[in-house]
Amino acid sequence: MATPIIEAEGLGVRFVRNRRRQLRIREMFIHRGGRQPNPGEFWPLRDVNFAINPGDAIGIIGRNGTGKSTLLRLIAGVLIPDEGKITVRGRVAPLLELSAGFSNDLTGRENVHLVGSLHGLSSNFLKKTFDEIVDFAGDQVSKAIDTPVRHYSSGMKVRLGFSVIAQLSHPILLVDEVMAVGDAEFRKKCYATIERLLAEGRTLVLVSHNEGDLTRFCNRGLYFNAGKLMTDGSVQDALDAYNAVVRA
Repeated sequence: MATPIIEAEGLGVRFVRNRRRQLRIREMFIHRGGRQPNPGEFWPLRDVNFAINPGDAIGIIGRNGTGKSTLLRLIAGVLIPDEGKITVRGRVAPLLELSAGFSNDLTGRENVHLVGSLHGLSSNFLKKTFDEIVDFAGDQVSKAIDTPVRHYSSGMKVRLGFSVIAQLSHPILLVDEVMAVGDAEFRKKCYATIERLLAEGRTLVLVSHNEGDLTRFCNRGLYFNAGKLMTDGSVQDALDAYNAVVRA
């Protein structure tokens, strides 16, 4: 039996309304003796258990606010669990937000080199593939590549971010609603890239409200509701469970 590449055991994360979440390591010292319930706290995810095998393509399904993007941030290591644990056995290529992780004060060119280097791409590799990255992002991005990204639309940032992330050889790809942004030509490029990465044996975790994208790429679905994993089965099983709640 294959060792899971991603594994959640009793996973939970806590937020406090109207307050930034404190660093978990600080909380461990301050609240060593236990914590009193806070009426302003809520758990976007709690008591979540699943295992994802290498090469799986997982669709994360649920309404807005049900912990889908939070789960991707836990897998990426951006958030630390408050309960349980998440084990990730491989490097992660994340495209999680509309800002694509870029610095607004830097140009598109500078951000390509910054984000690429942070994910382990060498300077020589980035120089060699720079034109290819920008061409993939499209004419609008190409014309603005030496402009600070604060002037980019969210779609331009996503295009350039996806172009960089597609260069990574990391075994795990996290995608959060990226294909909902951009025109038909860009989505076609995204589809071809994801299909190529899956054919190479990569593991995909995809958050999308587009049933066509979910059924096209994913062999399994996880449906979340109110912070709980309600269905872990085929994509159609998860979509059926989601749609039943929506109709109700």
